Amino acid sequence: MSNTLIDTTQYQAQLDEKIARMQDAFAEFNAPELEVFPSPDKHYRMRAEFRVWHEGDDLYYIMFNQETKQKYRVDQFPQASRIINDLMPLLVDAIRPIESLRRKLFQVDFLSTLSGEVLVSMLYHRQLDEEWEANARMLKQRLNDEGFNLNLIGRARKQKIVIDRDYVVEKLSVNDRTLTYQQIENNFTQPNGKVAEKMLEWAVDCTQDSTGDLLELYCGNGNFSLALADNFDRVLATELAKPSVESAQWNIAANKIDNVQIIRMSAEEFTEAMEGKREFRRLQQAGVDLKSYNCNTIFVDPPRSGMDEGTCRMVQAYDRILYISCNPETLKENLDILSETHRITRFALFDQFPYTHHMEAGVLLERK
Repeated sequence: MSNTLIDTTQYQAQLDEKIARMQDAFAEFNAPELEVFPSPDKHYRMRAEFRVWHEGDDLYYIMFNQETKQKYRVDQFPQASRIINDLMPLLVDAIRPIESLRRKLFQVDFLSTLSGEVLVSMLYHRQLDEEWEANARMLKQRLNDEGFNLNLIGRARKQKIVIDRDYVVEKLSVNDRTLTYQQIENNFTQPNGKVAEKMLEWAVDCTQDSTGDLLELYCGNGNFSLALADNFDRVLATELAKPSVESAQWNIAANKIDNVQIIRMSAEEFTEAMEGKREFRRLQQAGVDLKSYNCNTIFVDPPRSGMDEGTCRMVQAYDRILYISCNPETLKENLDILSETHRITRFALFDQFPYTHHMEAGVLLERK
């Protein structure tokens, strides 16, 4: 049996190593002192995925060692939130004796929140039927009777059965405000809830004295858009993934924010629209007149691949650039272009992924 233990006594040492790596990697840009935002040393991950191993009448969670590809049993996972750890044994114990819940189950995904909700997705190598659904409803009831606030999803090829919601509602505390976010299964959300709060507070602090409007690219479910809205007259945000745009609209309504507009476009399309190279019916239908916006600040949180050169050049047109990056290598490539016109005035490391080599960075750039 394995508890997938992490050595919490090593947390500070691994963070110190990341700080040194980050400072070294960006030394050429004359960045100011690095602001460091540590993570809790355990129970920090709001999401976790486990394969399910069947052995005779028994079944249990397994994970694979990434280097050796060896499988090992997982009964507890201290990296994951307390809710996930509390739920793991109860869920597998409840599934084990029920044939329709157990048969050909190969993976269980957990999505939890700081606000106490949890969503469990059960993935199968067979089609799910009415018997499965009836037993899944009883399973949900049984676990909620034990004190969880839980919803369930059953997935098989071309099949998705939702009991009763396919999302959780997270509440993040940003300074003295509480922001509500719908987080949908299989959609991107920040995995480390406590560090996500620190990232929002840092972004709000960086833009405290702003004027005019904010333009945001890659806005996801509006995670940063809502927190930053107070610092600007209006926020115009773009996102390509349809479920994320729908969540963003839900979040705007839930938080009663009236100065944020989200458009479904890629950063590349938006660049073309800004430069007048193409007209987009989506903008007209949404009643968005780009010329009416007075944006001198732009916020970007691109995917791991960073921004393409065209987007970097478009971003240079703004006096202030706030850039959140989950990949320091592509951030560096983008800074090679952005530092031609801007200098770094704030620089942050967010330890979203403790005990791994991954680093999340924040940079505020201002026109030279």
